Amino acid sequence: MTGSDDGSRFSTRLGLILSVLGIAVGTGNIWRFPRIAATNSGSSGAGAFLVAWVVFLLIWSIPLIIAEYALGQRSRMGVVGTFAKIAGKKFTWMGAFVGMVATAIMFYYSVVAGWAVYYFVQMLFKPLPLSTQAATQIWNSFQAGGWPVFFHLLAMTLGVAIVLKGVSSIEKANKFLIPTLFLIILFAVGYTLTLNGSWEGIKFLFTPDWSLLATPHVWIDALTQNAWDTGAGWGLILTYGAYMQRKHGIFQNAFITGIGNNLVSLLAAIIIFGTVFAVLGAQMPQGQVLKVMQTSGPASTGLTFIWMPQLFAKMPIGNVFAVLFFLGLSFAAFSSLISMIELASRVLVDLGISRTQATISVGIVGFLLGLPSAIWTEFLANQDFVWGVGLLISGGLVSFAVIQYGPQKLRLGFLPDVSDGETGKTWDVLIGKVVPIQAVVLLIWWLSTVYDPQDWYHPFEFSTLSNFLLQWGGVIVLFLVLNRWLANKSLDFSEVAESVTD
Repeated sequence: MTGSDDGSRFSTRLGLILSVLGIAVGTGNIWRFPRIAATNSGSSGAGAFLVAWVVFLLIWSIPLIIAEYALGQRSRMGVVGTFAKIAGKKFTWMGAFVGMVATAIMFYYSVVAGWAVYYFVQMLFKPLPLSTQAATQIWNSFQAGGWPVFFHLLAMTLGVAIVLKGVSSIEKANKFLIPTLFLIILFAVGYTLTLNGSWEGIKFLFTPDWSLLATPHVWIDALTQNAWDTGAGWGLILTYGAYMQRKHGIFQNAFITGIGNNLVSLLAAIIIFGTVFAVLGAQMPQGQVLKVMQTSGPASTGLTFIWMPQLFAKMPIGNVFAVLFFLGLSFAAFSSLISMIELASRVLVDLGISRTQATISVGIVGFLLGLPSAIWTEFLANQDFVWGVGLLISGGLVSFAVIQYGPQKLRLGFLPDVSDGETGKTWDVLIGKVVPIQAVVLLIWWLSTVYDPQDWYHPFEFSTLSNFLLQWGGVIVLFLVLNRWLANKSLDFSEVAESVTD
């Protein structure tokens, strides 16, 4: 059947949760979170940032995750069809924009997944670098040799092969990837705790400097980190929600997803803080250790791809630790990449294209449009910033779809099982008022960081406001033009979707 819903469902609640954790747990947890925590630390520690981060888990991520589960289960369609069906046909373009943001991220995310796989292979067969110069040489040789293109192709090909077979294949893949990833992380945490000096780093991670809570950028970075690493508001959980069984509930799933994701971030931070403090703490003062952790590098690669390999080289059984670290990073990136391929493929399926044609098309287009990021790290960094900030718009639009339908109506109609937990009217307020306010504040903040009064109007300069507006504006105008066609085409299959029961 080429319709929007062929009756496929996740076979078990565990399979659903592991698959959604595969969405949430990605490079943002292992790669970005420790660096952001270090950047927002005070003289005594990073604990205040963690407090703000947990607050936004509760008032941004979990409300949006609940919304996505409910919208997907309600519509049994991808993100475009869901907006047409739930928010109204005239707002279909909003769903297309949400889908485009996640798909644009897919283009370069496949490249990053390829980087992780390359470094896993490198750590497996080559000696670890003993200096920053040696580590930088590995990175530069990799980037100059055409390998990023090959590994980008490899990542897209493997992702397409899994998504091609539908939700059962996605479920099987995540039942292997996510438990294995958790085992790797737990082993790494256990090993980190045995290193001399590691507890100083862990103590620093959790020690609060309460004065930082009076600093706006700490709250902004905490909210941004939640928006970027939980998968909330991307449309990915909505897509998987279309395949969930009614009996598997929503409320508990949302909390398990959000808390499970943030737990992985904390464990990754324990590994990074513990390792860096253990290896460098005896060589340099704390301030310099933090500077290493805050180092961004080309396309934010500094800590992960430049510093960590040389730190592993100075540790007992560092080779084993390095292999496991990059294997875990590869698994995290790959599980998220699968969900992005599925989102784009499902949109095409809802437009009447067969799953095989849709998935292969997404793979081909994803590879081709990811080539600039594979070849040019400056382009990747621009795309990461443009569409990463675009996620804030996506979160606001998901909230808007719920507001259009009615938060209470959605809650009472599709979150009715009290045994699964009870959201009450608190969720209505959070998704209807608090989340939109956060989205607007974040968007204004991030756009102000790229605004240069003297240079804002150069649309082809990567760091200007007009560059953001050109890319977002072009996509929005295109989808506004196609709005009626997208709505009608997607809703052609809505009766089929509603006729299939759990």
